[in-house]
Amino acid sequence: MYTAMSQRETEPVFLDDIDRRILSELQQDGRMTNVELAKRAGISPPPCLRRVRRLEEAGYIQGYHAQTGAQRLGWQIAFFAIVGLESQKQAVLDSFEALVASWPEVRECHMIRGGGDFLLKLVARDAAHENQLTARLTGAPNVAKVQTLQTIRTSRSLPGVPIERNHG
Repeated sequence: MYTAMSQRETEPVFLDDIDRRILSELQQDGRMTNVELAKRAGISPPPCLRRVRRLEEAGYIQGYHAQTGAQRLGWQIAFFAIVGLESQKQAVLDSFEALVASWPEVRECHMIRGGGDFLLKLVARDAAHENQLTARLTGAPNVAKVQTLQTIRTSRSLPGVPIERNHG
């Protein structure tokens, strides 16, 4: 996974159509070779590699990972939890985020507005594990309310974001 941080991440970088094509292709297949990426982007490999490095340094590419088969690995249940806290003081919010960041079953944590304070995506091995996780959440410090939503099926789960062409 690419995790190097750069001062350039705060500086805006102009993205041309080739940069956007590179981002789109890598978002779909982060394992392709630079030669294949260059071919798809319509440029030669050396400038393609320079562009990828620039996009990494600027924070447009934040990592590379394998998308694993959750059920094949024994994670039979995916569910969401909407968590309401007793207080929205920064220390309480930070403490809750730190707590759930230490749980490997919590795959996503989003602070939200309207209907709760956090939305979590969790995985569980079975129904008993899901119940244990829910009990851990409801018993966590400063947690006032937990609503869980179990997924029945996932019909769409795309990585990243839409990569649009420059407008203007």
